[in-house]
Amino acid sequence: MRIPFIGGNWKMNLSLNEAVEFVEEIKDKLPVASEVETAIAASPLFLESMIKHNAESPLKITAENCFYKNSGAYTGEVSPLALSEMGVGYVIVGHSERRRYFNETNDIINKKVHAVLNNRMIPIICCDETMGRVDNGDHFSWVVSQVTAAVQGVSEEDAAKIIIAYEPSWAIGTGHSASTAEAEEGCYLIRQTLADIYSDEVADQIRVLYGGSVTEKNIKSLMKENDIDGVLAGKASLSASEFVKLANFKMLNS
Repeated sequence: MRIPFIGGNWKMNLSLNEAVEFVEEIKDKLPVASEVETAIAASPLFLESMIKHNAESPLKITAENCFYKNSGAYTGEVSPLALSEMGVGYVIVGHSERRRYFNETNDIINKKVHAVLNNRMIPIICCDETMGRVDNGDHFSWVVSQVTAAVQGVSEEDAAKIIIAYEPSWAIGTGHSASTAEAEEGCYLIRQTLADIYSDEVADQIRVLYGGSVTEKNIKSLMKENDIDGVLAGKASLSASEFVKLANFKMLNS
């Protein structure tokens, strides 16, 4: 049984004081982790303070990015080893904005996935592309090249831990979410791709999220779909009250 995962990605928003206030405001309003897992990805500038103020809360403090080496002459980059030692449990890699603005390639993202896993954290791998299937003669294969490249060289044991987020770029921050059917199709195709790479058993353990203009108005319908195990919200996660509603989606009116 896959535990639902409700995550937020703040991007380059909020201040340190606002981040700490957010954590303090929501810490007693979240579901228990065994029922719904919750996470907020924030600037590396905020993570240590957020972790300190998050004691005894089920919220997982998450990094928005990291480099693929633990140390070296890489000015301005964030060490995955440092994140792990700080107590960070999850790291977003491959977000469409990293690909677009910082020219991150599939090869770089694959290196980051391995770096995160090697430092005992879990990567949340974002993908954004047209997906479909190809006829390989006697059977169809589902093709999601960004996912395939991201997990190259990842063992079955590690693959079962990862999280994949389907985030169509046209829906990110636009207010125009994919329809429930479109979101489910994307997540389904990702799971089938993972089954092709590993096995049905492994693919069934991997949580697949939808991200793109998620709100309290559409989250409950999204979470009813078979292959959508959670969401990665952007704008809605900047408000403590809105994020609490997303986290407690089971209690929202349909």
